[in-house]
Amino acid sequence: MYNIKLFNKIAKVGINQFKDNLYQVGEDVSNPDAILVRSASLHEVAFNPELKAIARAGAGVNNIPVDRCAEEGIVVFNTPGANANAVKELVICGLMLASRDITESAEWAKTLVKTDDADVAKQVEKGKSKFAGCEIAGKRLGVIGLGAIGALVANAAHDLNMEVLGYDRFMTIDAAWKLSRKIEKAASMDEIFETCDYISVHIPSTPETRGMFNKETIAKMKDGVRILNFSRADLAVNEDIKEALASGKIARYVTDFPTEETVNVPGIIALPHLGASTEESEDNCAVMAVRQLAAFLENGNIRNSVNYPDTELPHTGDARICVFHKNVPGVLNHLTAMISAQGINVENMINKSKKDYAYTILEISGQVPAGVAETISSMENVIRVNVLK
Repeated sequence: MYNIKLFNKIAKVGINQFKDNLYQVGEDVSNPDAILVRSASLHEVAFNPELKAIARAGAGVNNIPVDRCAEEGIVVFNTPGANANAVKELVICGLMLASRDITESAEWAKTLVKTDDADVAKQVEKGKSKFAGCEIAGKRLGVIGLGAIGALVANAAHDLNMEVLGYDRFMTIDAAWKLSRKIEKAASMDEIFETCDYISVHIPSTPETRGMFNKETIAKMKDGVRILNFSRADLAVNEDIKEALASGKIARYVTDFPTEETVNVPGIIALPHLGASTEESEDNCAVMAVRQLAAFLENGNIRNSVNYPDTELPHTGDARICVFHKNVPGVLNHLTAMISAQGINVENMINKSKKDYAYTILEISGQVPAGVAETISSMENVIRVNVLK
């Protein structure tokens, strides 16, 4: 029986993916084998020794101590792409909000009342000119980050007759297949900054990307540029954004991550983190997170981990030994030598690495002798051993 602890409400359609006879799931579960979380912060949580995995029903993992988990052999999963369509639709809405004074005009319309001089319809015709905007058709959109969301945004914007320029330093083959061949490729982010009327960013917050929209990069942009940030608040230096809005360098800044510095600021449209807030998105994320946890707990397979390599091996033997270790020379040789010395027959194996960490699955014929897990765990640079029967 596997114990799964919930730190947030998870869509029932996802929880139902767990096999009833194998899992105990709930917020009050103690000594969990795995954690399911959405937005709750786990940075101050002390993890029990039995904890093997954490699944985030969403893409961002800022609320999870990813490095600490890697050091303890705890696999952290996310669900890239499960909420991509929901975010894409909101970004397209953001393009319209940035172009037409929709929010301001709607608030103004709420103030209209019939007077002795004019009815509401006449007031509308007289006052609407101050909310004139521009169309997106024919304008150039720069998309920074062409992953699950960025690619959908680029394709949708092209279908709306925008000229789309995309940039991604780490574009995967899978992402390339999803991107329309009509999307132009930028040689650098500077090309995006210097030539685009609109810029939409879809990259994670990292030490390299934090503050990427700053005084220096804004100076490279076209006058009247419109920026959409549906990724993370700290990608922008708020004071520099506000200064550029006041000067007219930036026409609009649309963000899904309000902060104390960005609410009630002229020119900033701040949405309350609505990107993945759809019923469909929450269901998709929950189902994906649960299936990834089950595949790992039951078979040791890893897919969509942010701290350990994706590693999958068909389960054809009687048992398997799953070893988390440092990505350093010699570990695999020592591991296979020890397994051989124990007289264990290995039917199949796979070894993958991701930065400083590696993961090895050994498919075993017959039973795993008692004490093998402890022996492997005592090896230098081995972090954790899970034996699955």
